[in-house]
Amino acid sequence: MAIAIPFFQQVTGINVIAFYAPILFRTIGLGESASLMSSVVTGIVGTGSTFISMLLVDKLGRRALFIFGGVQMFLSQIMVGGIMASQLGDHGGIGKGYSYVVLILICIYVAGFSWSWGPLGWLVPSEIFPLEIRSAGQSIVVAVSFLFTFIVAQTFLAMLCHFKSGIFFFFGGWVVVMTAFVYYLLPETKNTPIEKMDRVWREIGFWNKFVGEMDEQAKTEDA
Repeated sequence: MAIAIPFFQQVTGINVIAFYAPILFRTIGLGESASLMSSVVTGIVGTGSTFISMLLVDKLGRRALFIFGGVQMFLSQIMVGGIMASQLGDHGGIGKGYSYVVLILICIYVAGFSWSWGPLGWLVPSEIFPLEIRSAGQSIVVAVSFLFTFIVAQTFLAMLCHFKSGIFFFFGGWVVVMTAFVYYLLPETKNTPIEKMDRVWREIGFWNKFVGEMDEQAKTEDA
């Protein structure tokens, strides 16, 4: 979990928008001033969505926000990729109307990230580790997050040149994988004290066998 959660958080493609939004918006036909303004708008949308996540996270639960946000990001990325593949091509341009549609879809994508994987990618790891290994687990989370932030930032332009509009399908595919990961393997930590996290892990069949083995080993050692 300490490796998978921050890895998935970075391969959503959010850093592509954060680092290269002005370049992306200029590519689809917006002027320089409009591109910068669009970047500001996406930032405001992201901030507002994070605030919404703070209000909903203890009501809906972590898993629900992860899954809803994943579906929202996937659909918006696929639609952006489809529009750019059909309208932009290798050297073409996108009409004004399509440019604003892409802008709206990217804002929807940023909103989906900002109320799911953005804040929860840091919140959930702080809740799932037992107290004995919590500091070590969080250290791994931060290190993996920074490592893949660097890797994505350094490789994106080369990937964009090779994949072109397919870059959105690439990151969309990772969103499918991470959403399935949450659905099948991540326990719900809502209203669960850290001291009782072992009970939460037992509720998921895949992890139950490992937790059960550790419990049996502990009983043997105590005896």
